[in-house]
Amino acid sequence: MATSETGQLMKNDQSQIQSFKTECEYHLNNELLPFWFDRAKDNNFGGYITHFDKDGLDAGDDEKSMLGQARMIYVFSSAYRHGYGGEQSAEFARHGVDFLLDKMWDDEHKGFYWMTDRAGKVKIDEKILYGHSFAIYSLSEYTLATGDQRGLTYAEKAFDLIQKYCADTHFGGYFEMFSRNWDLKGPGAAGGDRKTLDIHMHLMESFTTLYECSGKEVHRRKLLEVIELIIDKILHPEYRTGIPQFFADWKVAPQIKFDIIWGWDRFTEDGAKGQAEDNTSYGHNVEFAWLLMHALDVLEIPIARYKDVIRRQYDHALADGIDWEYGGVFVEGSHAGGVYDREKEFWQNAEMLIALTQGCLVLDMDTYWPVYQNVHRFVFDKMIHHKIGEWWPLLTRQGEPIWTHMSHNWKINYHTVRSMIETIKRLDKLVRSKE
Repeated sequence: MATSETGQLMKNDQSQIQSFKTECEYHLNNELLPFWFDRAKDNNFGGYITHFDKDGLDAGDDEKSMLGQARMIYVFSSAYRHGYGGEQSAEFARHGVDFLLDKMWDDEHKGFYWMTDRAGKVKIDEKILYGHSFAIYSLSEYTLATGDQRGLTYAEKAFDLIQKYCADTHFGGYFEMFSRNWDLKGPGAAGGDRKTLDIHMHLMESFTTLYECSGKEVHRRKLLEVIELIIDKILHPEYRTGIPQFFADWKVAPQIKFDIIWGWDRFTEDGAKGQAEDNTSYGHNVEFAWLLMHALDVLEIPIARYKDVIRRQYDHALADGIDWEYGGVFVEGSHAGGVYDREKEFWQNAEMLIALTQGCLVLDMDTYWPVYQNVHRFVFDKMIHHKIGEWWPLLTRQGEPIWTHMSHNWKINYHTVRSMIETIKRLDKLVRSKE
């Protein structure tokens, strides 16, 4: 190909990437962040209102989960750190931190309560590791963004509690479900005998930001430890895809719903899940891949050391998880191949956008850019409720809404706003790489 033709192709690539970036920036600045600035701040009791119906109206639920509050602190902190929303982002982040520390911190037994009502009265006093991982993540991000040392102080307190009460010193990894005084809960639906991919992946995520904020060696060591544990224990030994649930000794466990629900997956009425011992999430796998690459960047460790594992996550997701007929990302399938659930969830599509732009940057532009275009168009044409500003939570394969709320304690702005911030960052690098 002649040099002039090559230059024209690069120019066309640059123009196309810039167009996608502009679309993301418009959505973030004119739809997504305004949705939350207009609704989320609870001026009566502090913290955030997190339940909104399909029209973006307050659904009236009298509860605030520490998970929801923490995730929103992360979002406003991250927005401020990356230059979005101005001082309003910082103000909203501080507002959330004030409520979290004043109303949700347990002065007697330490740690954060799981649930309060809107006024801050405790409704569920149990200690859930999933929530504490996000407390570490959000409070570290808050200090990085604003310089307010309260964030790092309480992130380190939560980290120390996790090491004291949650770490399994026999089999490794972390237990997840505890009573208020940090006694481990019972087996089965109580969750005391289970370990999950979800928790350990989010601990990797939170320890990354904690180490970035503190620079302490102990935080670096624990981050490296959880990375190796995920790779050695949680990824399928043959296919290298994520296995959802385990017993304490790392034997694969049937995936069940816990009594204290920290996610809103679709289970049968008896609390079990179909294909309980052979299912893997395309969204979780690529989310793990890009979060791992981010952790390695913070640790200053070459990606090449883990490149095979990272590529396996992408290869599996692209082989079966992308819908080339209707667009977007399927929910889950078998480790060996084949799709179980062809519906489209907001968070999996959000994470795929970040992962694909990351793949374009560090792995293979030719492979991942066409897939990014597929998922981007599905998200912007079907998944975003542009009139309201947020994303539909769950769609049919064809893109018709199944669940219609705009937000609740789990489906808030953590995946959607983060997806836009992180995707824009990577699209900008791709544009500049074509110059």
